[in-house]
Amino acid sequence: MKAPSFTLVQLRYFAAAAELGSMTAAARELVVSQSAVSTAVAQLEKELGVQLLLRHHARGLALTPAGRAFYSELRGFLAHSQELADSATNAGRELVGTLTVGCFDTLAPFWLPHLVARYAEHHPAVSVEALEAQHAALKQGLQSGRCEVALMYAYELDEDFETTRVGSAPPYLLLPPGHRFAHRTQVHLAELAEDPVVMLELPDTSTYFHSLFKEVGVEPRVRHRTAGYETVRSMVAAGHGYAVLNQRPAHSHTYGGGSLVTVTLADNFPALDVVAVRMKQARLTRKAEAFVQICRDVGVLLTDGANLAEAEGV
Repeated sequence: MKAPSFTLVQLRYFAAAAELGSMTAAARELVVSQSAVSTAVAQLEKELGVQLLLRHHARGLALTPAGRAFYSELRGFLAHSQELADSATNAGRELVGTLTVGCFDTLAPFWLPHLVARYAEHHPAVSVEALEAQHAALKQGLQSGRCEVALMYAYELDEDFETTRVGSAPPYLLLPPGHRFAHRTQVHLAELAEDPVVMLELPDTSTYFHSLFKEVGVEPRVRHRTAGYETVRSMVAAGHGYAVLNQRPAHSHTYGGGSLVTVTLADNFPALDVVAVRMKQARLTRKAEAFVQICRDVGVLLTDGANLAEAEGV
């Protein structure tokens, strides 16, 4: 079979056009003429013998099915081509360059500072940039190649994604200090059936929390819904209800100075797995593989209940 003779420039120009959905936008991003992008894509399609992009006069570009499959494979190839160049330039030396990682909103304050610090300790020539977002945006970021790997909870992930478990986060109760169960070490969720709930209402977390109530046959009396993790804590401290959360801060105070009590759930609900997620078809660069390993190392500390401050020094 004849080896393809497309060029790396053609591949990069196609990737930019596919990602931005416009020859004009791709040319602007690449600082070349629009005709250069159009010609490169046309030559690539001719060499491959397949149409990769559909040109719509008013609506820009759209990937054909063949184009989507090709682009999915191409993202990893381009990442490794850059890593190959870095390896040649820095043969025998440390990892270099930029690594963009994703992190779920509510995990970020607990994990990112320690992950970035540990990464910098071991690979100081790599600049780690973080995309903090909810699950849908992180999955889109992985699919588009905006980030190579993302730290997320292990739910709502289809077969296109591959996961590496790096930690866990069991659900627990958050109560105001004056609550009748504040002195207890364990409480069954059903014992709070008549109490008002302050619900962390994010697109994915809401489904998870409602599943816990369903499992014990309780219809939660939701008094307040909020997308803010710290808002939930402040509302509970002010006596507006109780909450069920997964990530535990190292202290029991809110931004406003209120106090909180954490109580273990006696229902033996399974912990939520924290996972490093990648696209199944994509091969990770060495920089991303190093990040996954550091997630494992830090996850052992956080899961075992070690002091969060210790994570930076291990």
